[in-house]
Amino acid sequence: MSKRPYVLLSCAVSIDGYIDDASENRLLLSNEADFDRVDAQRAGCDAILVGSGTLRADNPRLAVRSRERREARLARGLPETPAKVTVTGSGDLDAGAQFFTADEADVIVYAATPALEKARHNVGGLAGVVDAGDPVDLARVLGDLADRGVGRLMVEGGSGTHTRFLARGLADELQLAVAPFFVGDSRAPRFVGDGSFPWTSEHRARLAEVVRIDDVVLLRYALSDRYGAA
Repeated sequence: MSKRPYVLLSCAVSIDGYIDDASENRLLLSNEADFDRVDAQRAGCDAILVGSGTLRADNPRLAVRSRERREARLARGLPETPAKVTVTGSGDLDAGAQFFTADEADVIVYAATPALEKARHNVGGLAGVVDAGDPVDLARVLGDLADRGVGRLMVEGGSGTHTRFLARGLADELQLAVAPFFVGDSRAPRFVGDGSFPWTSEHRARLAEVVRIDDVVLLRYALSDRYGAA
């Protein structure tokens, strides 16, 4: 496999595997202790990636929240918060989104070739816009991030993005926080969609760790022989 960052997928789900409900309000799946754990993981990464659909749906800031962690990064000669990365097949990006306007962080947009000019028109003044192929080639994205010095990448969703990383076998670790309730609505988005995944009933993923975080359970899966290497 070509050079690429260590890829950590992070997601919170309900017991029945949903990452949100079907309402207009964002569903909070984690608790404060788990939010703090995720913040620590962000602080230890070089870049954080989400799909453009997540930007439109959730308007995330994707910053390190803890002042102590931001200061620790600065003391190590790093930016306060990791670089922000998104991928888009359409170029439909809002220049007013927090992803582009909040915090002093490098922002990189990987756009499908047909959407390249549209993405540059929409956010070219706020982010570096890179041709990612047609359709978006995640291996190409990861190779470019590695060339930019990204050694550890955290992928925070959404469903389509997680599906593509997992189906391509491009993840080294999965951190799955399971909330103690059900959503029970097929209209709501699930953790992943349909796909042909490397892990099957005959080839199981390795469960590396189980951690109780108040009423949430964290499952850590080793998805490659690089697990824990970064």
